[in-house]
Amino acid sequence: MTKPPTPPVLCPPIRVAALNARKPVRFDVQPDSAMRTQLAQDMGLIALRKFRFQGELRPLGKRDWEISATLGATVVQSCAVTLDPVTTRIDEPVLRRYLAELPDPTGTEVEMPEDDTQEILGTVIDPGAVALEALALALPAFPRADGAALPGAGVLSAAPAGAAPLEDARPKPFAALEGLREKLLRDTDKS
Repeated sequence: MTKPPTPPVLCPPIRVAALNARKPVRFDVQPDSAMRTQLAQDMGLIALRKFRFQGELRPLGKRDWEISATLGATVVQSCAVTLDPVTTRIDEPVLRRYLAELPDPTGTEVEMPEDDTQEILGTVIDPGAVALEALALALPAFPRADGAALPGAGVLSAAPAGAAPLEDARPKPFAALEGLREKLLRDTDKS
C-alpha cells in the first residue's frame, strides 16, 4: 500500500508551548522557484508564478491564538473551455482562530458552524499549511480565457466518433409509453 504524498513544508510549524502570550509572531512565507514549481505540479496548475503569505500569529485571550494574514499569488491554469493558459491574480485576507476549547454541538443533528475560521488548538500551528489551504480554496474552479465561449448557445454537444450528436430537440423517452397508454384507454372504452 502506498502512502499519500506528504505536503511540502513552506515554513517550520510553530510550537504552541514556545509562544509568548504577549507577543505576536510575524511570518512571511515566499517559496523559491523550485518550491513554486512543485506546488504547481501538486495542485494541478500550469504554473505558480508568485506566492506570498504574510501576516502574524497573535494571542487571542489567554489560551487561544489567531492567524491574520494576506495571501498573494499569481496562478496559471487551463481554461475550462479552450484549455488555453489563464493567468489569475489572487489577493485574499486569511483569518484562522485556534481555540483551546471549541463549543460542543447541541441537539441530535450537528451542522457545520457558520464560523469556518475556528479550529481546535493543537501542539503546533502551521502557517505554511494554512497558506496552502487558502490558496486551494481561492483558486478559480472553472477558469475561463478572455473571449472563451461554448459553441452554439452555450450548450456542449459531443458524440462518439462516427455518431451524430443529439439535436436541440430533446428526445422524449416516455413518448412511446404515452402512445401505449392511449391505446389501452381506447381498448378499455371499446369493451
